[in-house]
Formats: sequence, C-alpha cells, structure tokens
Amino acid sequence: MRKYIGSPLTIEIDVSEIMTVHYFEFAKNYVFEGERHNFWEFVYVDKGEIEVMADTKGYKLKQGEIIFHKPNEFHNVWANGVVAPNIIIITFKCNSKAMKFFEQKIFNLGDTEKNLLAQIINEVRKTYKAEKSDEQHMLKKKEGALFASEQYIKLHLELFLINLVRKGTSIKSESRLSLATKERSENNMVEMIKNYMKENINKNLSFEDIYKFCGLSSTTLKVMFKEKTNYGVMEYFRNLKIEEAKKYIREDNLNFTEIAEKLGYNSIHYFSRHFKKATGMTPSEYASSVKIELI
Repeated sequence: MRKYIGSPLTIEIDVSEIMTVHYFEFAKNYVFEGERHNFWEFVYVDKGEIEVMADTKGYKLKQGEIIFHKPNEFHNVWANGVVAPNIIIITFKCNSKAMKFFEQKIFNLGDTEKNLLAQIINEVRKTYKAEKSDEQHMLKKKEGALFASEQYIKLHLELFLINLVRKGTSIKSESRLSLATKERSENNMVEMIKNYMKENINKNLSFEDIYKFCGLSSTTLKVMFKEKTNYGVMEYFRNLKIEEAKKYIREDNLNFTEIAEKLGYNSIHYFSRHFKKATGMTPSEYASSVKIELI
C-alpha cells in the first residue's frame, strides 16, 4: 500500500486580529492631527488626494495609492483643501516577519489589489457593526453573519498583502516628500508633546519618557523641539513646572512643601533650588514680591 506523507504549509503572513475597517468620505479641509498604536495600519486613497505623515516624513498620496504605517509609528492625515478625498483605512495585528517589507512603503494598487480591497470592505459591512465610545472602538459581529465571514476577511486581507509582496515594487518614498506637510506635522507633534507635559506636570518625567511617548529618536526630538520652541525638551518641562508653582504661590492656598509635592519634586529643597535658578528668587522671596505688587 502506498504511503502518503503530508507537507506542512508555511504561513508567511498571518493576520491575527482586525482592529478597524473604515471607508471615509472627508471634506476638502479635513485634518486628523495624528495618533500611534501598537498594530499595523494602511491608508488607501480611493478618490482625491491626501497628505500624510509617517513619523518625521511627509508624503502626498494620489488616487490609487496606499501607504503602510508600522506599529507605534506616529501618523496623521490631511485633505489638500481643494478636493474632498475618499479613503479606506484598515488596521490589523500581524506579527509575521514578512511584514517588515511594508515599512515606509507606498504602493500604487492594481486591479487585483483593488478588487481584494473591495471584497474586504463589502464583507466587513455584512459581518460587523461598529461600536464606538470615548474609551474604545471595536467591531462587533452581527447576528446572522454569513458562514466563515471572519475567515473570509482574514484570507482576503492576507492575499492582498501577499500580492503586494509578490509585486515587490513600491513608489520611491523619498520623491514624495511634502515640506508643507512635514512642517504642519512637526508643529502638531510639538503641541502634542507640550500637552503631554502639561498633563503630567505632577510627575517627574524624564527625557526618555518623552521621546518614548512621541515615538521619535532622542536626536530627532531634541533638534525638532529646539527648532520649534527655542527651548530644550527638559528645559521647557521645568519651566512649565515653575509657571505652575508661581500660580500656586499667587493663589496662596498651599504651602511650599505641598506645592513641591503637587509638582512631583522629590523634596522641598530641590524645588527651592530649581525655583531660584529659574526665577532668581526663592519661593519665599517670590511670594513676598507678589504681595508687594498687590498692595
């Protein structure tokens, strides 16, 4: 009797979860200021034109083009102010090594890829209903969804990605840099960092905390922040603390020890030294000067 030996199937791209699937029709002046998350995202321009940022690089995407954002890459989107764009955004989890191919890549989709993308969108609409709140966004399966609908989506998404790898060619990203987009995105990034500092003014943030938050390299962050604010990153954060301390002193509801604790200083002595270095006065001297001005 003939003996049969099975051949194990090598899985090069394995999508484990679908996070979101959107088809957006944006106004011509739409602006999304940006985010980062620990899963993959791609943005496809179905109609019109958009500008996007991927970390510190800005690009213009035309109809039929798609860009991939790797996990934890800061990214944002703008319409060009002239044409209202329609875009598809799909986010998903995939830990396969082959996904490295898509990092910092822009592609022009052919008919095969466009057809696969259309099938994914159509199946998602029949399979899920979106539930969104301030805390979370999730896809919830509809009752009565077609047999194996989630597997259908998974397989078509994997086939879509496989086709792009096989095609192997992408648009040279260096030639698509938009300086205007880069400028706007850097301004947004700096504002986001400033807000992060304000929200954590009661903590003893380190420079490492801040560059990990924004996802930039330490060198890029130093150069960009200095260029936009004329201050070093930690210098700016320390100045925020001092301005907040001044406000507390003027309000006269807390003593100096309480103010130091509220602003994340390890001790009243460190707070006092920092305050004097920044203002030229001790907290007590500043409090007295405020009272004299009020009189």
